[in-house]
Amino acid sequence: MAAKKNPNQENDNKKIENLAPHTEDGTGEFLTTNQGLKINDNQNSLKAGERGATLLEDFILREKITHFDHERIPERIVHARGSAAHGFFELYKPLPQYTKAKFLNDTSVKTPVFARFSTVAGSRGSTDLARDVRGFAVKFYTEEGNYDLVGNNIPVFFIQDAIKFPDLIHAVKPEPHNEIPQAASAHDTFWDFVSLMPESMHMIMWAMSDRAIPRSLRMMEGFGIHTFRLINEEGKSHFVKFHWKPLLGVHSVAWDEATKISGKDPDFHRRDLWEAIENGAFPEWEFGIQVIPEEDEHKFPFDLLDPTKIIPEETVPVQRIGKLTLNRNPDNFFAETEQVAFHPGHLVPGIDFSNDPLLQGRLFSYTDTQLSRLGGPNFHEIPINRPISPMHNNQRDGHMRQQINKGQVSYQPNSIGGGCPFQAKVAEGGFTSYEERIDARKIRVRSKSFMDHFSQATLFYNSQSEAEKNHIVEALSFELSKVEREEIRKRVLGLLTQVDKNLVAKVADNLGMQAPDKPMEPVNGSYPADADPKDYEPKAIKQDVDKSEALSMAKTIKDTIKTRQIAFLANNGVDAAIVDMKKALESEGAQVKIISLKLGTITDTSGAAIKVDQPFYSAASVLFDAVYVPGGEKSVHALKGEANAIHFLNEAYRHCKAIAADAEGVELVYASYISINMPADNKNLAKEGVIIDGSPADFIKAIAQHRFWDREKESKVPS
Repeated sequence: MAAKKNPNQENDNKKIENLAPHTEDGTGEFLTTNQGLKINDNQNSLKAGERGATLLEDFILREKITHFDHERIPERIVHARGSAAHGFFELYKPLPQYTKAKFLNDTSVKTPVFARFSTVAGSRGSTDLARDVRGFAVKFYTEEGNYDLVGNNIPVFFIQDAIKFPDLIHAVKPEPHNEIPQAASAHDTFWDFVSLMPESMHMIMWAMSDRAIPRSLRMMEGFGIHTFRLINEEGKSHFVKFHWKPLLGVHSVAWDEATKISGKDPDFHRRDLWEAIENGAFPEWEFGIQVIPEEDEHKFPFDLLDPTKIIPEETVPVQRIGKLTLNRNPDNFFAETEQVAFHPGHLVPGIDFSNDPLLQGRLFSYTDTQLSRLGGPNFHEIPINRPISPMHNNQRDGHMRQQINKGQVSYQPNSIGGGCPFQAKVAEGGFTSYEERIDARKIRVRSKSFMDHFSQATLFYNSQSEAEKNHIVEALSFELSKVEREEIRKRVLGLLTQVDKNLVAKVADNLGMQAPDKPMEPVNGSYPADADPKDYEPKAIKQDVDKSEALSMAKTIKDTIKTRQIAFLANNGVDAAIVDMKKALESEGAQVKIISLKLGTITDTSGAAIKVDQPFYSAASVLFDAVYVPGGEKSVHALKGEANAIHFLNEAYRHCKAIAADAEGVELVYASYISINMPADNKNLAKEGVIIDGSPADFIKAIAQHRFWDREKESKVPS
């Protein structure tokens, strides 16, 4: 029965509005600052020339970023969910031709580091396996001071100017009216923003790819994102892009698998990193640089200052100059992982900035946000943030001060303290900014060289393997299916027409929509209110390469099974030969877990007791990289009567993992849905990663391949 309408409801609403003048609804209103000043351009920071540095006087940028930085107390606004570890960096060869940074010129020194990995959008309590960008931040404790390389596992970003960062994060965070969804971009506000910001499309291709659901933090690349500068002793500058290359290769999980891991073990990545280090399987990355002489700045079909662009490795190869090793877990999560404060402005002599407008805004934002998150200006005195080089300056007092300063002097110049602490000359290690010539008008505008929003999105998509392309289609289809407003879906499809016609056709078909021929007219966009939108239309520019192998995970390292988690399905009466397979895998660095009907021990055919690591009722195939079913008539008979054992195999097969079975163990494989797709001979089956009565070497080789994505073409196996 419908509720009776209250005739006084309209009057009551008006009374409530009058009693609540603090409420605000921006519908139909002009955008203003917090002082009520109408904003003409909310898309571009104020710069010294269209490609120049961002100016400190940009009060609109500073007000917006300051408010954004202080929106959350006390966890990080972004990158709240993190994991970290201590380690060291070793240089392969000195680089005096590029930089005077000491840690990049002394191969005898092991530079201590602290690395933190994180998701971006979720809260501290969110899952590790959300589809998201991963932060990859490294603090180098050098003898010249701390140097922070604050990057991500994706080399580009959604936006070109830092003034849009609060808008991006507001859009991707849970929607403010109901705080849903957590740690997910599959909702209206995010895709509404993207559909009106074509500069996001390159990053969208990465975020919708398998790069956004890594198998392990130890198996993902890292990037500095921005173009920086290296400065040598002669003052010569080279532009540089920074890379981290994992020695285990770059690997992902399947999306269905990621959603299930989130339920089974939301700490999957955190646990994986911790256990690898505790077990002595230290994560390793090689540090790489792409170096561009300053005189070659304008020789590319894109702008080096544009953070939505990469330099293809075929155009400028990555020089691997050193290795990062993480070998010690934190002693206390809060004191170290939670309190560590990174900042792209923590530099050492020999490294400097470019005028990338996203980087320029970050230089203000990071210090500002630490003031709120860590309670005041002395966050550098927290042990995890202290440099190993001594600190001497005239900064005093403030919240949580720990340093005890002696003497009367807290100013410079002075005579009472003998002039100390002294300024350091360049020859004494004093930092000087690169003397870049600036001769420009103050202007709030986007450089026309930033207007190609689609060419590299197409490059990324074209570079993917067939399986990876299919996963991008599936990811876009999933995300947009969660968007309730059809006009947003239409706008996104319109942008996808500029990336790849086949891509947009498949996504549109999955959504039950007609693929458009071209983008819709934008309702809004990244240009000033008074500007002619035609001046900001994206302009496709032909790239130097059509495909780049470095952008696909298909060609990554596939010659090791170190730290891989292998499930052995067994019960009482298992063949005693199980020990031989276990030894073979563990000798290659894999971790073997015995999964059985109950916890405790089982007995093999020789009468030996074998410890059970996990029972089926608490185990899950999604937490393992491969599955082995040993022989033993009694064992296999018991497993065939256990629905969870059949499900374990079905799910592992669906997620394209290596599976092996010996002797009677083959019967369990035939009892699963895998039998639907099994060819007549085992040789062809081995090509798909199912090893029947094979050798340990055959299984090891299959595991090293990571996944057999061609299985996705076959009839679907329920899991």
